[in-house]
Amino acid sequence: MKGCFLGALVLAGAFLLAPVNESSVAENSLANDAAAPMRFELRTEGPAEQCSRQCRTWFSATGSITDGTVHEFELFAKKFDLRGATLVVNSEGGSVLAALAIGRIIRSLGMTTSVGTASLLPSVLGDAERATLSPYADCESMCPFMLLGGIRRHVPAEARVMVHQIWLGGKRKGALAASYSAEELTLVQRDVGTLASYTIEMGGDIKLIETALRIPPWEPLYKLSAEELRDMRITNANQLFEADTPIAVGSVASSKGTSAQASRN
Repeated sequence: MKGCFLGALVLAGAFLLAPVNESSVAENSLANDAAAPMRFELRTEGPAEQCSRQCRTWFSATGSITDGTVHEFELFAKKFDLRGATLVVNSEGGSVLAALAIGRIIRSLGMTTSVGTASLLPSVLGDAERATLSPYADCESMCPFMLLGGIRRHVPAEARVMVHQIWLGGKRKGALAASYSAEELTLVQRDVGTLASYTIEMGGDIKLIETALRIPPWEPLYKLSAEELRDMRITNANQLFEADTPIAVGSVASSKGTSAQASRN
């Protein structure tokens, strides 16, 4: 039955790229070729006179998910203590395997994930750079799967979480006219299984994948409604910084093959 299910997905055109020599070259088929790679930064709430000693901090992740993003996140995790921290994402998606690897690191660190952008405030002499958190941001393609890594996951009403099929990186342009070899279809089935396994592992619902696979890359991305975000377990928290929900279903997975190993306090 499982083989038939995966085969049906392939025939439907669900072309997820598999790794080549253990390195993913999968891409978001709608991403701009010139999109900047994802950057990670520490943000401190402001203005300081308003929040005083109660100013909160979070970490931002902005840009495209590339193969190099995993290493960058590992280095960032070594520089800062990310255990139990909040990671706010704004991304057009990118590499399949990189997104899953980052999601597992996020889970191993017990982090909270959300969607948003940091709006920098005018600098004040002698004070650290301050920012406000804006909910107007996008999380597209593989980004929702990265978001699933959070123990707590919050998507503000103003944010957009959008999905579509992931296509073979080398054939994402002119995908309809391209031909596909038996080897490529075999790799497709393997990656569909990997993505499905990851989704369940992180406590998500298989309906997320089912919905994404219905949207070919030549059509506009599909925006998930607030109800779908809850139903698919992409979001499980009503508020970002205040703990108002139980821990997400799914194991606190270790990050296999990465140097960013950490145990929760």
